[in-house]
Amino acid sequence: MTVTKRAFVGALLCATALGLTPAQAADPIKIGLTGPYTGGSSSMGVSMRDGAKLAAAEINKAGGVLGRQIQLVERDDEAKNEVGAQVAQELINKEKVVATVGFINTGVALAAQRFYQEAEIPVFNNVATGTVITNQFKEPDYDSNYVFRNSAYDVLQAGMMVDEALAQGHKKIAVLADSTNYGQLGREDIEKYLAAKSVKPVAVEKFNIKDVDMTAQLLKAQQAGADVILAYGIGPELAQIANGMAKLGWKVPMITSWPASMQSFIDIAGTNGNGVIMPQTFIEDQTLPKRKAFLESYYKTYGVTKIPTPVAGAQGYDSVYLIAAAIKQAGTTDGPKVRAALENLKEKVEGVVTTYETPFSAKDHNAISRNMVVFGKVQDGKIVYAKPEDAKNAGVVRTKEKSSN
Repeated sequence: MTVTKRAFVGALLCATALGLTPAQAADPIKIGLTGPYTGGSSSMGVSMRDGAKLAAAEINKAGGVLGRQIQLVERDDEAKNEVGAQVAQELINKEKVVATVGFINTGVALAAQRFYQEAEIPVFNNVATGTVITNQFKEPDYDSNYVFRNSAYDVLQAGMMVDEALAQGHKKIAVLADSTNYGQLGREDIEKYLAAKSVKPVAVEKFNIKDVDMTAQLLKAQQAGADVILAYGIGPELAQIANGMAKLGWKVPMITSWPASMQSFIDIAGTNGNGVIMPQTFIEDQTLPKRKAFLESYYKTYGVTKIPTPVAGAQGYDSVYLIAAAIKQAGTTDGPKVRAALENLKEKVEGVVTTYETPFSAKDHNAISRNMVVFGKVQDGKIVYAKPEDAKNAGVVRTKEKSSN
């Protein structure tokens, strides 16, 4: 027996003595998992994190990736840009992660993902939607882009919101948006889309995170004759808009960005939230076997009857499967090779949002296209399909439009 072979057999016997399989004896594949697990954005962060953990557990139970187990390294970025940047550096330099999934807040993503770009490590935005996120490191300024996403980005959502308002016959549109990067970038996308439709909003108002009184903004919109409100923000503040409208006795439709599906919106708005609609990649239905299994596992594992923020949980789950597929295809955890594999995934990846078929290319790092997004509606404490045709087609897998930007 050669020295090399004896060493291998010795290592195998040692692993066996410790009760480990060869896959368990190998070093784990470290993947960062970052988001706000405390604070106002925590329902999104926790849902995303818990969805990602379910995916990792399933992959590990099936043997892992490349004969190695996935180890998720969790960090709370507190929805703060500076903390997100610190967390990114710690995950890269101390924990030696080979990829990271997460990012709920656009501002945090923009502050943190540059460190992954510099280190040539793929980073996967599974909730943050700012359009600029996947364009931050594009050609010709950069030879390669390490930022990917599987959430419905803002240009897509803005277009859906405007088109829906116009389809409903509304002509006097008011736009309300929070003062964060997320809110203001979303507002810009809405205004650009309106301009392309030759429509000028009758009012454009701003509010801050933690504001609880939207009377001033709503009165300006009402006095301008607005017959619909397009609102860009997260759950708590969107709920205060709904509550403010009820307080004024002002009944016009409210179409928001996706976070009106957060549990915080439902809890704070109560019955005032009924009828509010928003773009969604995922509704908690069990029409597909994979979706049914995911929901049952989530409810049982975490002892709940619904996901606090369903979209975040589903997209977090899918993002881990997409990263795992890329590592498997690359045959390595080397960053540039994993990036290249993501840009040319050969295997279909069955997720709960959809079944992903070549979701990315070198020029397009967004997995979601408009045809994959539906309108959800708040109804008695739950998010349901807003349109009968979407409910009817709930079991249909929507694949990415090849022309998507």
